Amino acid sequence: MSAFEPFEEFADIDTLAEGLKHPDAGTRRVAVMDLADTAAPEAIPFLANALTDKAPEVRLQSAIALGGFDGPAVAAALACALSDSDDAVAQAASDSLSELKDPKAADPLFGYLSHDKPFVRMSSFRGIKELRRPESLKPAVTALNDPDPSVREQAVAVIGWLKLEESLPALISACRDQEAAVRRSAVAALGFSTSPHAATAVIAALDDKDWIVREIAAETAARTGGPEAGKRLIAALADDYWQVTLKAVRSLGKLRVADCVAPIGPLLDHDMSNLRKEVAGALGEIGHPSALPFLQRHVDDPDPDVRKNVRWAMTRLRKE
Repeated sequence: MSAFEPFEEFADIDTLAEGLKHPDAGTRRVAVMDLADTAAPEAIPFLANALTDKAPEVRLQSAIALGGFDGPAVAAALACALSDSDDAVAQAASDSLSELKDPKAADPLFGYLSHDKPFVRMSSFRGIKELRRPESLKPAVTALNDPDPSVREQAVAVIGWLKLEESLPALISACRDQEAAVRRSAVAALGFSTSPHAATAVIAALDDKDWIVREIAAETAARTGGPEAGKRLIAALADDYWQVTLKAVRSLGKLRVADCVAPIGPLLDHDMSNLRKEVAGALGEIGHPSALPFLQRHVDDPDPDVRKNVRWAMTRLRKE
């Protein structure tokens, strides 16, 4: 073999596809894998047809294999497989739909957004999410009233990926959804906007009863900002969950809130090294000289990452 010859040669697509007619399900499954390995668009019709195979293991392999392809034909085939009688096949089809990148692949999915099965609706929204088709905004907003929380969650994600200011009222409303998963998605989605309305909604989420919503709000506040952000993030330092405290510290550093040096400085004594590292980094980002005494007491912190951040922060302060 010369240096310019391909490392591996595949048989003709039609020849490989002959394996799909074999009476043994294991052989048909191998044929699906061989077709997928070619990565050739010509394999798509054969893989799509394999989704109707009588053996669930063959259908499963095909649903997985189609995740390596893209385009409307792939989306159409996978959308049909969402209703497969085998849950594993349906889930694999849903997972593969989430890998789509071609905006045109959304076209066949639009018709499934109002399907009678919640799983199909959810998976269809999941599939169009990263395709960022403006036409998906209206059905996604409508789906915020869907009785199934998983559908609402994915609909919020679709809206969030579009990053359109006109979607703010819908996202802000979703921040008050009864399901925590929907609120989490909505609060995170608001991070694209610096509108006062977005900032207010994110700050309000710092009081959510779900700690993960509060954690996401503490992180998102660094992007949405707002006049109340610093004060409310300082209050969030006392949250019962260290994850919320950590994200609040990080956001205070990004926002360079000078008033937070006194409240976060003592957290350098926290038992958790990850939190101490974030505190040191935030103090360095803020760059206020009042942070120096806190940092000096921790130059010999037992954790090397904390020591690194402490010394970086001190260097930064001395340059200010």
